[in-house]
Amino acid sequence: MGSYRMCVCFTRKFKVTEAAPPTDVKDAFSKYAEGGLHMTAEQLHRFLIDVQGQGGATVEEAEVIVQQVLQKRHHMAKFRKHALTLDDFHHFLFSADLNPPIGDQVHHDMRAPLSHYFIYTGHNSYLTGNQLSSDCSDVPIIKALKRGVRVVELDIWPNSTKDDVHVLHGRTLTTPVELIKCLKSIKEHAFSASPYPVVITLEDHLTSDLQAKVAQMVTQTFGQMLFCPESECLKEFPTPEDLKYRIIISTKPPKEYLEAQRNKGKMNNSQKGKDSDDDVWGKEPGERTADQEDEKTDSDASENNQDDEDTDAFEPDLHSSEAPVYKRLIAIHAGKPKGGLKAALKVELDKVRRLSLSEQALEKATMSHGTDVVRFTQKNFLRIYPKGTRFNSSNYKPLIGWMHGAQMVAFNMQGYGRSLWLMHGMFRSNGGCGYVKKPEFLMNVDPDGQVFDPKAKLPVKKTLKVKVYMGDGWHLDFKQTHFDSYSPPDFYTRVGIAGVPDDEIMKKTKKKEDDWTPVWDEEFTFPLTVPELALLRVEVHEYDMSEKDDFAGQTCLPVSELKPGIRAVPLFDRKGEKLNSVRLLMRFEFV
Repeated sequence: MGSYRMCVCFTRKFKVTEAAPPTDVKDAFSKYAEGGLHMTAEQLHRFLIDVQGQGGATVEEAEVIVQQVLQKRHHMAKFRKHALTLDDFHHFLFSADLNPPIGDQVHHDMRAPLSHYFIYTGHNSYLTGNQLSSDCSDVPIIKALKRGVRVVELDIWPNSTKDDVHVLHGRTLTTPVELIKCLKSIKEHAFSASPYPVVITLEDHLTSDLQAKVAQMVTQTFGQMLFCPESECLKEFPTPEDLKYRIIISTKPPKEYLEAQRNKGKMNNSQKGKDSDDDVWGKEPGERTADQEDEKTDSDASENNQDDEDTDAFEPDLHSSEAPVYKRLIAIHAGKPKGGLKAALKVELDKVRRLSLSEQALEKATMSHGTDVVRFTQKNFLRIYPKGTRFNSSNYKPLIGWMHGAQMVAFNMQGYGRSLWLMHGMFRSNGGCGYVKKPEFLMNVDPDGQVFDPKAKLPVKKTLKVKVYMGDGWHLDFKQTHFDSYSPPDFYTRVGIAGVPDDEIMKKTKKKEDDWTPVWDEEFTFPLTVPELALLRVEVHEYDMSEKDDFAGQTCLPVSELKPGIRAVPLFDRKGEKLNSVRLLMRFEFV
């Protein structure tokens, strides 16, 4: 009897049955094939317009789809008159290549000033792992650029002999990498995923002679690619279209840097423990308690992770000939004016600048100065960076930054998890080019001079209906025993919204027991007050009675980019790499 039961388990485990097309697919086929057994290209064309919302689709495009499906499924020659069966039609709908949920073309207006865009931004882009002891390398920089990241951060320090420049996370055990190696890799890979400009933010801890050396390296490496503004301060920044294939440098000019050094002594005594906007350096993350971390929110610690008690402080010689060359390369000036947050958020008519705030400084700023932040970001750049205690390179929720117009929400690209999935999702927008035009409501000023108030209670603007039909591909991408040693997996899907607080919600389907090709056929409704910033979150898990549920794939899609109709949604692994075969069949409808 025992051996017989083993045998039953064995046959159950390896049996993968192909799920039949869902009722909606059968009904659509029947309707558009006009009751026949085959759907012609002309009939498919009508379906694409009516159901898939593809108003611009042509009969020729429908013919190409029919051709591709039949060649793939039946290896049929091109010269015959072709039409699709129900199974062919289902195959087309369930193909992520032929029927994706979002487009892959740049379609936003790219002729507005650079500050009118959310920009795909990395934090400590050179780190391979944690913030304290991982290797520094150009490899994560290359990887980020290939993913479409447009802002790369480099921490630059003197080497041990003070005659060259290294990239490393200061006062930690991270092993350095030479600056020149990082610059050459940026030049080589900057535009492999997107033609739009790459910004290099420098956290500069150098003497003036080494700043001159950096100026020389940058100029020689990038040559004509480098964007150097004609005047010292730009009144308005050029557009992504104007700056295609250009490299932009952003850091503190040497003068501000020197003032920060001089202010350090004063700050030590007068403002310990208080919020300080002038305490530019901040403490090293390792020396902070959690309380201090929360208290010192307004410091620009990440911009210059210099230790307050540093005794080997130096002063760049501003009268040396080297400083001006370095200063001329800086296109986006960073720095924080004296006088607290209100002053830091002041909009100057003749100047565009960049302000950096930690994630908690932003949170604090938005409590009392939310609309000031929005107004500031209509013209100036705001960069948000992870708090110093995220030693493990984890990330924070990016939405608070985007809601307030922050262009550079800097993330640890090696900090895998749900926050990073949201970042990946946001920048799938606009063809994945790394620049996403901010919604108009963040740029508008009403006749009374008022800007968008992120705290205001808003009415529902749009409702998204999502139907989760079925899933497939796990049996091809995972071992038979990956989820369960003795039976097929029990999958369920979590689906929901990340966005402004009123729109955020997660729901889930029932679990489908013992099935490699689960059919759920469940519909969910999501009312949205700010659909422009909403991201559709999708996760599949495998129910495990005895321990934590297994992860089986995820994706995150910008709601503003979703194509209506029945779509094949490819899923990704924890790190955001696309799974070869795993996908869901879903339907999107805006009501």
